[in-house]
Amino acid sequence: MSEISLTERAAERVQALLAKQGGVALRIGLRKVGCAGMAYTFDIAQEIAGSERVFEQHGAKLAVDASVVPYLAGATLDYAREGLKETFKFSNPNEKSACGCGESVNF
Repeated sequence: MSEISLTERAAERVQALLAKQGGVALRIGLRKVGCAGMAYTFDIAQEIAGSERVFEQHGAKLAVDASVVPYLAGATLDYAREGLKETFKFSNPNEKSACGCGESVNF
């Protein structure tokens, strides 16, 4: 399975960000960081690159580089507010472990 899903809450937040900042999709990536190895990255995509796959659900689009898709296959992106903190969160079956501070994950 190579689908990446969005909850309705996440889709609403993506749509709000794109309406405010412009862009065509929320770009999701991975970068090396932290004690567990990798961290999710989020950015506004002004255009879709040729190497990216687009996932659309609830009217919102995600742009993901093809090299990252295997790490996110079967994952669901949600959006949560915890006190004053607002964040996108993945429920990803491919994660093997996460660091204690929640900054990074290992695949």
